[in-house]
Amino acid sequence: MANRLANSTSPYLLAHAANPVDWWEWEEAAFEEARRRNLPVLLSVGYPACHWCHVMAHESFEDEATAAYLNKHFVSIKIDREERPDVDAVYMNATQAITGHGGWPMTWVLDHDRVPFFADTYFPDGPRQGSPSFRQVLEALSDAWRNRGDDVGQTAEEIRRRLQAPGAQHAGALGRDALARAVGTLAREFDPANAGFGAAPKFPPSMALEFLLRNHARTGDPLSKQMLDATCVAMARGGLYDQLGGGFARYSVDSADFLLRELRTAEGGFASALDADTEGSRGSSTPGHRRSCARRSATR
Repeated sequence: MANRLANSTSPYLLAHAANPVDWWEWEEAAFEEARRRNLPVLLSVGYPACHWCHVMAHESFEDEATAAYLNKHFVSIKIDREERPDVDAVYMNATQAITGHGGWPMTWVLDHDRVPFFADTYFPDGPRQGSPSFRQVLEALSDAWRNRGDDVGQTAEEIRRRLQAPGAQHAGALGRDALARAVGTLAREFDPANAGFGAAPKFPPSMALEFLLRNHARTGDPLSKQMLDATCVAMARGGLYDQLGGGFARYSVDSADFLLRELRTAEGGFASALDADTEGSRGSSTPGHRRSCARRSATR
C-alpha cells in the first residue's frame, strides 16, 4: 500500500515517501481511520538533521516485515518537527512526563483522542544494550491495546492529568535553596575525568551550562564556574566542535567514513596525512588533490 507522503511540502516527509509503511500526515483523517479499524496510532517525529532518525528509518521503516506489522496493527503518522513544532512541543512534554527524558526520533503511541499512552525515542531493529527491539515494542503495545484496554485508558488519562495539572508547565520562581540544591545535584553527576554530566554518551548540556553561568555571575560560586569551565573546554577539544565552520553539534557519531572517503589509497592502504597546500597556495586543496598529495603508508 503506497503511503501518503509523496505530495508533502516537507523534505523530511518526502524522504519517507517510498517507505513500505503506510504513512499518514498529521490530519483528522488518520484518526478517523484509526477509529474505523479500532487501532492505536503510532506517531513518529523527526527531522532531516537527526542522525538516529535516519538510522531508525533504515533499520525499521524501510524493512518490509516491520512495515507489514505496522500496517496491520497501527495507523502510522509521520511528522517533521521543523514543520509542525506545535505538535512536537505537546508530545515532547508528554515524553518528558513519562520517561524523564526526550529527544528524536520520538516514538509515541496514541489513542483515538490523540492522548499518548506510550512514549520513547529511538528503538533498534534488534535487542541490544538493554533496549528491546522496535518490533518487540510494537507487539507489546498492540497486545495491550487489544487485551488490556482498561490499562491503556488509565495510562492515557493519567498522562492527560499530569500535563493539565496546575504548575505542570510553569513552576514559578525558584529560591536560593532550590538553586543551591540544583548545583549540588549537578556536582554529584559531574564527570571529573571527562567533564560533562553523567556517563557516556553525552549531549551538550546547554541549559545546565547556562544555569551554572548565571549562578556564578549571581553568587560567585566557585563550584559552578569549575564545572562550567571544564565542560566547555572538553566540548571545544572534542568531536562536537566544528573547527572549520565554528559552533557545536548536538552530538557526534564515531565513523570510519572520512578514512574510507579521503584517506584510502588505490593500493589498499591509507594515507597518513593530508597535504595542507596545493598549487602553491595554502588551504586551496580539494579531496582529489588531498588524496593524490598525501604521504602514504602501507597497512600491515
